[in-house]
Amino acid sequence: MFASTVRSLLLFRRCRYPSASFPQPQLPNPRLNTNTTWPLITPSKRSTHQVPEQFTGYAAFDAKNWTDLKLHKFTPKPFESYDVDIKVEYCGICGSDLHVLRSGWSPTIYPVVPGHEITGRIIRVGSSVTSLSPGDYVGVGAHAWSCGGCDACAGGLKGGKENYCKEVVETYNWRYKDGSLAYGGYADYVRIHENFVYPIPEGIPPELAAPMLCAGVTMFSPLKRSGLPSGARVGIVGLGGLGHFGVLFARQMFGYEVVVISHSESKREDAMKMGAKEFWVTGEGWTESRTRTLDLIINTNFSTDMPLREYLSLLKIGGTLVMCGIPEGKLPPIEWADIAMGNLAIRGSNVGSKKEVEEMMMAVEQKGVKSWVQVLPMSGVKTAVEKMDSGEARYRFVLKADFEE
Repeated sequence: MFASTVRSLLLFRRCRYPSASFPQPQLPNPRLNTNTTWPLITPSKRSTHQVPEQFTGYAAFDAKNWTDLKLHKFTPKPFESYDVDIKVEYCGICGSDLHVLRSGWSPTIYPVVPGHEITGRIIRVGSSVTSLSPGDYVGVGAHAWSCGGCDACAGGLKGGKENYCKEVVETYNWRYKDGSLAYGGYADYVRIHENFVYPIPEGIPPELAAPMLCAGVTMFSPLKRSGLPSGARVGIVGLGGLGHFGVLFARQMFGYEVVVISHSESKREDAMKMGAKEFWVTGEGWTESRTRTLDLIINTNFSTDMPLREYLSLLKIGGTLVMCGIPEGKLPPIEWADIAMGNLAIRGSNVGSKKEVEEMMMAVEQKGVKSWVQVLPMSGVKTAVEKMDSGEARYRFVLKADFEE
């Protein structure tokens, strides 16, 4: 996914519905699994307590002061029949949050309440919701709605491609077709369509589940879609929030031999504890004895001067480089020979589908995979965001909601 295309697409989506004069969108297939019979939810069981008309969250108000998040009351989208209201308990700080807070990818819609790695408990469901009930412990990732009728949505949730819907609404910094703004999980509540609310298995602590809903599935999806057999050699570029899940999942879930590629030695010990077999540091001559040794590379580096051609040289014939890090600018140029001489492929990947989230969560519970997180109070979000920006996270900061009741 090339950054210039990403930025143009983001700006197009965010500006295409500038007012509330557009009609309500058609709702997608509401069923989580069309072969499952869900218990009837009676009206008396559709909420556990009164939901406030306005939610409260931590917002940035301009790009210049993007780390200065302050309490802000906002009105969520109108509550509709397929909507689910969730009381937030935890929310991870994703690298995307920082890019959006500072208008790094495209102009942000301020005030913005970030956060799309959310866990919490359902307090209200709409009249058409069938797969979820008040009291359920659930999560929310990077998406909040899709059209239900395009080629990506045509297979329903079983198709596993709704995250590639051209009309997708993201969890925050996005507009619904009626003009309503989407707000994220640095807040006391979130309102999300049923299709993008994910049940959290009881065996996974909610603070560990939260960062899996974006960073985790962003790594799980390309690993699963690769179809590589156990024992394949997989390179993970960058050991941050995304990369650490890449190592954990590739080794523990898929049985791959993992190589971490980093710009410094500082995280070598952690990489080995996570299951990496090798740790390569970039620099002069670093690829000389390593060309054509990897089956797959997942790149989380978002630098505009990343050694992209060197990454490609590491792939075996027919290998694939998956771009998951999104730069705030253009990718370095490559030439025809960089990919053609090795029959290589460069792919993009956009988080993951509900089907993939559920498969990931099942594997996490079965394999006992543990996120490496540091839990901080949401009231200290300013400090947490600053620490994230300076690279201090090991390997995900997770905010615990501490709003006054």
